[in-house]
Amino acid sequence: MTAALTPPSDQDDTRRAALLTRLQPLLPAGGLLSDPEDIKPYECDGLTAYRCLPWCVALPDREEQVVAVLRVCHDLKIPVVVRGAGTGLSGGATPVAAGLVLSLARFMRIIEIDPLARLARVQPGVRNLAISEAAAPFGLYYAPDPSSQIACTIGGNVAENSGGVHCLKYGLTVHNILKLRVALIDGAVIEIGSHALDSPGYDLLALLIGSEGMLGVVLEATVKLTPRPTVAQVVMASFDDVTQAGNAVAAIIAAGIIPAGLEMMDKPATAAVEAFVHAGYDLSAAAILLAESDGTEQEVAEEIAAMCQVLESSGARGLRVSQSDDERLRFWAGRKAAFPAVGRLTPDYLCMDGTIPRKHIAHVLTRIEELAQQHRLRVANVFHAGDGNLHPLIMFDASRDDELDRATALGAAILELSVEVGGTITGEHGVGIEKVQQMCLQFSADELAAFRGVKEAFDPLGLLNPGKAVPTPRHCSEYRLTGSGRHT
Repeated sequence: MTAALTPPSDQDDTRRAALLTRLQPLLPAGGLLSDPEDIKPYECDGLTAYRCLPWCVALPDREEQVVAVLRVCHDLKIPVVVRGAGTGLSGGATPVAAGLVLSLARFMRIIEIDPLARLARVQPGVRNLAISEAAAPFGLYYAPDPSSQIACTIGGNVAENSGGVHCLKYGLTVHNILKLRVALIDGAVIEIGSHALDSPGYDLLALLIGSEGMLGVVLEATVKLTPRPTVAQVVMASFDDVTQAGNAVAAIIAAGIIPAGLEMMDKPATAAVEAFVHAGYDLSAAAILLAESDGTEQEVAEEIAAMCQVLESSGARGLRVSQSDDERLRFWAGRKAAFPAVGRLTPDYLCMDGTIPRKHIAHVLTRIEELAQQHRLRVANVFHAGDGNLHPLIMFDASRDDELDRATALGAAILELSVEVGGTITGEHGVGIEKVQQMCLQFSADELAAFRGVKEAFDPLGLLNPGKAVPTPRHCSEYRLTGSGRHT
C-alpha cells in the first residue's frame, strides 16, 4: 500500500526548500536527489507493499558529509531514514513523507583485512559476500550469510542483526562484530566495542546491533573473520511427513550435535526452488532437511554418520550426502534461492519472519497450513530449522480485491502463533513497519516504555527512523481494539 499523500502546506514547502538549500553545498555532484523520478527507486525496501516518497535522498561519499547532513537535519528537525542496499523485508528503510533518506551505498571500501588478528574493517556499504571474497586469499571468511548476501550490505546487516543458513554454529551478526564507528543524530561520532574480546563500559555494541537505524548511523564496522573449514559436507534427508521432519530437527540438537547449518523446506518450497535452480532436491518428499557438518575430515565423517543415524531413527525415508563441494554448494544454492524462486510463482508474496522453540516446529507447521486454508492463500515454508527461525512465504495477488488484507492478516496470525508457543515475532528481518503492532503482543507496556527510553537517550527528538520498531501506547490500544493480540 502506498502511503496516503496530502497536499503540501506552505510550511512544508518552506522547510523542504530550506533543507535542500543547506544540503546542496555539503554533498558531491549528484549527491542530492529531489526530483520525483530520481527518488522513486527509494520509496520502499524489500517490503514493497508499503511505499512513500521522501522529500529528498542524500548520497554522501565521505564521513564528514554524513555528519554534516545529520547536523542539518537535527537543526531543522527533519526525520532521517538510513538506507543500505534496500534488501530489508520488514519496511525498516521505508521513507518518511516529510523527511530525508540517507543512503550509504557509496561507502563501499574495505579499509583493512588483518589475517593475523582475523578481522576486517569495512564501510557500511560493503556487500556481505564481498568481505568473504576479500578474505579468501588468507583462508578466511565472514560467517553470517543471509540469503541476500550477494546484495545486502554490512550496515544493513548490523541494523537488522542478520543471520543466515550457518548461524546455528557461527552466530548472528551480533556474534561477529567487534567494533562500530557510529554517527549520532546531532553529528557526534562515537566508537563502541574493541578489537579485544571485551571492552570497558556498557555493552552498547549489542544495543546498536539490531536497533534498525533508530539509534545511530553506522560509519564503519570491524568484523570477525573465521578460518575456512578443511572439509564440509551436507546430508539431505527426505521425509514423507512434515511432523517427522520437524521432530528430527529437535532430535539432532538433543543428540548434542550442532551442525554448521540445519535448514528445512516443505514440498511447495522445494518444488519452486528445483524448477529455478535445479539443486537436485527430492520433489516427492513432504519436507527435506539440509544438515551440514564442517571441520577436519575425521570430524565431518563422524558427525555426518551421527546425523544420518538420528535422521533415520526420526523417520527419514531417504538420505543423500554431498559427494563434492560443487554438490554441497548446489544444495545450499537451492535453499538461498527460495525467495526469488517463489517469486516466479506468484505476483506478490510476504516473507514472514518469526522464531519458535525447536520442539514446536512440527506443531507450528501444521497450524500454518490450517491458517493458510482459513485465509484461502498458499504458503511455502522455509526454516532456519536449527534455531527455530521460520520464513513462511505467503503468496497472493495484490491486484485482487482483498488478497493483500488476507495475506497481512495471515502473517499477523503466524506471528501471534509464534508468541503463543513461546517464541518471538522476529528472527533476522527486524520489526520495521511490518511487525510494529505485534510488538504490543510480545512485550508489556513497561517493557515498551523502557525501549522508548533507550530511543530517547540516543535520539531525544525522535528523528532517526521514526514510527518503526517500537510502538506507541496508541498503537497498542488500536491493536487490541481490532481483536488482535488475543493471547495477551
